[in-house]
Amino acid sequence: MKFGTSGLRGLSTDLKGRASTVYATAFGQYLLESGHAKEGDLVLLGRDFRDSSPAIAETCALALTGLGFRVADCGTVPTPALALYGSRNKAASLMITGSHIPADRNGIKFYRPDGEIDKSDEAAISDLAAKLDRPLPEGVMAGKAEIEDRSGECAESFMARNAGILPPNALSGLKIGVYQHSTVARDMMVRLLLHYGAEAIALGRSETFIPVDTEAVSAETIAFLKDWAQSLTLDALVSADGDGDRPLAADETGAPLRGDLLGLIAANFLNAGTVVTPVTSNSGIETAGSFNVTRTRVGSPFVITGMQEAISAGKDRVMGFEANGGLLTGSDFAINGKTLEALPTRDCFLPILAVLSLAAAQKKPLSAIAGSYNLPVAAADRLENFPVETSARLMAYLRASLENLAEFLKPIGKPFTASDIDGLRVTLADKRIIHFRPSGNAPEMRCYVEAETEQAASQLLDAGLSRITHWAGQN
Repeated sequence: MKFGTSGLRGLSTDLKGRASTVYATAFGQYLLESGHAKEGDLVLLGRDFRDSSPAIAETCALALTGLGFRVADCGTVPTPALALYGSRNKAASLMITGSHIPADRNGIKFYRPDGEIDKSDEAAISDLAAKLDRPLPEGVMAGKAEIEDRSGECAESFMARNAGILPPNALSGLKIGVYQHSTVARDMMVRLLLHYGAEAIALGRSETFIPVDTEAVSAETIAFLKDWAQSLTLDALVSADGDGDRPLAADETGAPLRGDLLGLIAANFLNAGTVVTPVTSNSGIETAGSFNVTRTRVGSPFVITGMQEAISAGKDRVMGFEANGGLLTGSDFAINGKTLEALPTRDCFLPILAVLSLAAAQKKPLSAIAGSYNLPVAAADRLENFPVETSARLMAYLRASLENLAEFLKPIGKPFTASDIDGLRVTLADKRIIHFRPSGNAPEMRCYVEAETEQAASQLLDAGLSRITHWAGQN
């Protein structure tokens, strides 16, 4: 088991067994020892549609009740819905999800009563889990957990939040496809679009889990989107990853919009004062709005820390987003004559509503709206099933010397500057950008690029992935 950029991840077969018991117990002990909760307090459980998620949720419930907590089942709900409901009820929560990674893997996202855990919490939970290699505390896993059903209340609470973001009928006239696949956001997304007056068409619903990565949309998914866009004459298509905290929005041709563009549009929609975003988000964001920008490492815990630091420094209207489009609000925002309370965890709904409302208000195709921002063209992809050890050796080699970096990039271009905030982000002499970064969640090696044109970005991305593959084969 390993904590990645957001939550604990591992093989489903492992999590269905002792691992979920150990980590749920460690989390419960941490809540008790740190004073974040006491015996008898409520802990919430949510889950995605993976086959392994119900069994993992059950073992977590048993572990938590064994420690004296009351446990409530919030069902298959988006992660931001669970986080919001937990915050309003001052309850810790666990979301059983592997997000966008393959179905043979799963994970757990942990929330204190006051919000998503941070890196220091992760370290403390990991230490407690390591000590639980010996017998678990007495009472843990004994009997059957008594679980309250809070699924309807949790979902409706989040629906009500999103139903007040835009004015009535704000999306009237738009014909929007909803790629439902196996995301827990699928039914609420259709309901919300209908609520705002759009024509919503449910597409591609699946009872088998389909991993959808909104940061590196697969060729198969893009083919679906383009076919639906053309055959149904849609104005847009929307979707999300497995647990509904990363948005996917495609224009009228079926071409996906970059997640960081969705975040930028949402920042302007909210009239943000400070935007916190990882180093992997588009380099043009700094000049695309009236807000200040803070860059962080990749992962929601780092974005949340950046937002907290901005708020501590007296900033208001603080929000963040990741390159995958997941949007976080660190401050309350005034919107549509109402107060939108802070939700400092990734959310797919707000950025989708922001971009669709912009299209409806301007009466322009999404492709034209996206093009109007004149950002550098960005692209990203990954090498799946790439050994973690090989990723580590490659990064060590690239960081060892400028000569190594130059030699590695020789077929691509001459390095000019490099940033080591998270992975290695290199600006080439011709102003193109290439960024190498091992995934924090899975055995994958990621590559991000920026260039002036789509063709140049595509070529640079292919070249970067090829160099990684070639180096791995030689070393």
